Amino acid sequence: MMRREYLEKLTNAQSIEELWTIHCAKMADYGFDRLLYGFTRYRTATSLGDPEDFVILTNHQQEYRDAFLGKGLYFHAPMVKWALENEGACSWRILAEMTASGAITESERRVIDFNRSMNVTAGYSISFKSISPRTKGAIALTARPGLSQDSVDAMWAENGRDIVIMNNVAHLKILTLPYSGPTRELTRRQREALHWVGDGKTTQDIALLMGLTAATVEKHLRLARETLNVETTAQAVLKAAFLNQMYVLDA
Repeated sequence: MMRREYLEKLTNAQSIEELWTIHCAKMADYGFDRLLYGFTRYRTATSLGDPEDFVILTNHQQEYRDAFLGKGLYFHAPMVKWALENEGACSWRILAEMTASGAITESERRVIDFNRSMNVTAGYSISFKSISPRTKGAIALTARPGLSQDSVDAMWAENGRDIVIMNNVAHLKILTLPYSGPTRELTRRQREALHWVGDGKTTQDIALLMGLTAATVEKHLRLARETLNVETTAQAVLKAAFLNQMYVLDA
């Protein structure tokens, strides 16, 4: 796929799934056959927020996802730490340098050993620019098995700038698309009710607009709060907006 064709398809993608398929195929052209993208809007000085609120996209095999994400290995991953503290692109060569200098903790070493066992050994990480201290997005590009870091670095010297630009575009596009995660998808009625709350309407107003009883509107709002795991309707409106599940034609 040529870059122009890729960018046209990517920017016209109507869903996260469509975008991710296009992006994974393009990165594979450069030898990166496994990708792991993450984004949070709830970062603090001591936490990345609730993992259930992360936007996570990956084509790694299930065994890798279960351990790295499910068991929380990412929390101790050296390249995740790098991404949180930096912006731009970084070769995984830095891991060998850290190991050789002894500048690595035992928990970080365990993550590196696990990655080696899963043939996650060569690649690059890209940390995207943030406009808020609460947000952070990054992507790990894993080279296909058999590729050395030397060969990946040589390819990056020629194509790295284009790869960074393409990932920046993919990241910005992801932020515009509806995302529900495994258990956070609102129903059409729940979205509609939150939509009207966001427009400043009262429960009685919403009941009239939706052709429902006030009690049914309250039920939709309660279920929306439960789905989004928040305490107040105002929080539900904010989180639904963050997830691009409001004011959309078809989430």
